[in-house]
Amino acid sequence: QVQLVESGGGLVQAGGSLRLSCVASGLTFSGYSMGWFRQAPGKEREFVAAVSWSGGEIDYADSVKGRFTISRDNAQTTVYLQMNSLTPEDTAVYYCTASPFSRGWTFSSTYNHWGQGTRVTVSS
Repeated sequence: QVQLVESGGGLVQAGGSLRLSCVASGLTFSGYSMGWFRQAPGKEREFVAAVSWSGGEIDYADSVKGRFTISRDNAQTTVYLQMNSLTPEDTAVYYCTASPFSRGWTFSSTYNHWGQGTRVTVSS
């Protein structure tokens, strides 16, 4: 049974920071690309960031480049999303995802495992 468990969400003021964590179990973690998506109220789920199995390749949505950093620790089977300079537009439920593929990261169909999500609310 694959499980992706996110944590670290919460309420933060604009300009603040949060670090999301996602602990994976039930899969060969080092064999998966890992990603983060988000879904704001009334909007479609969107790609945020992804990292290759080795950590050597990373991709970000344009809206978060320069503010968010994705990283992973294969020994801890954990992927992180450091979010800085948060704005109210970052308010969303953030989902951790796992993909067996090394490309196509911006498409949700690339991923076959999803966490339950953690809510991030940024107040103005």
